[in-house]
Amino acid sequence: MTQLTFKKSSYSNGDFNCVEVAIPGGPISYIRDSKDPSGPALAFDRAAHGAFITAVATGEFDFGLL
Repeated sequence: MTQLTFKKSSYSNGDFNCVEVAIPGGPISYIRDSKDPSGPALAFDRAAHGAFITAVATGEFDFGLL
């Protein structure tokens, strides 16, 4: 498998609550926890990645923690 290049969001301000994304040019993208770069990554097809981003942006995963 090709080595993936992960990037952290430009909105990250250096805290440790960040995710990183790798989009290697195919139909699959990868998201991982920036605190555990050698850990697992979630793989999404384009439709699932878009749905995940929308859910995060609309607060679906906030669970009243913020």
